[in-house]
Amino acid sequence: MPFLEVAASIAREAGAILLQHLRQGIGFEMKGDFDLVTAADRASEKLIVQRLKTHFPEHGIIAEEGGGHSSSSPYRWYVDPLDGTTNFAHGYPMFNVTLALEMGDEMIAGVIYDPLRDELFRAALGSGAYLNDAPISVSAAPRLHEALVSTGFPSHNRGSNFNIHFYHQLAMSTHGVRRGGSAALDLAYVACGRLDAFWEFGLKPWDLAAGKLIVTEAGGTATDMKGGQHAIPSPHLLCSNGLIHTESLQLFSEIFRGEMRYPMPPVIA
Repeated sequence: MPFLEVAASIAREAGAILLQHLRQGIGFEMKGDFDLVTAADRASEKLIVQRLKTHFPEHGIIAEEGGGHSSSSPYRWYVDPLDGTTNFAHGYPMFNVTLALEMGDEMIAGVIYDPLRDELFRAALGSGAYLNDAPISVSAAPRLHEALVSTGFPSHNRGSNFNIHFYHQLAMSTHGVRRGGSAALDLAYVACGRLDAFWEFGLKPWDLAAGKLIVTEAGGTATDMKGGQHAIPSPHLLCSNGLIHTESLQLFSEIFRGEMRYPMPPVIA
């Protein structure tokens, strides 16, 4: 698929820019009270947008740092030039470049590139999912208590975010919960079976567009956290291997109702 081949090439090129900035040392600025932006974000986005405009001049582009443009075309790219900026700024090795293409209301192609590991996750609608050149599929974990799962927390409104309750209940109900700081890579890891599920509140379109497609093309399931159809504006997302999806939703339903299977432990001085 030409779209996917071009997106993969652009992602690898942008990833090389991130590595170059990483070697040179990292400086960052603040976007609001908590969000970071680095020179690497801007350089990566500039390259991606330029390349997309060259290959697909009629397409719309929605990019995290604001470098995209609107279009009347049914094709729309979602671009995160550096997913995991806080990780990157601190030298924590979990970040990536992600691009996804939407036609109408349907995601048709997506790539997630981890330049540190040289791992390119990709999928086209109806064509399966791949890690580099090898096909991938979700895990076979049959029950929640056998699963390793992941989530994330927003950098803003931390004090009012109630995901900590979901985190605690899932931590007690599974093999463990990971919090890597990169939603796109978390989703890629669900797709290839390194994780069995991922959930999060308040993700931006560029955070999830590619990863959600890659998960479903790898045989997984994607809904909102109440079991409804997930769309770009949905307030939350659950992606899993499918086998533990119903059980996860049952637990989430209890938490939404304020029913906690496992009480928070007391603080001991």
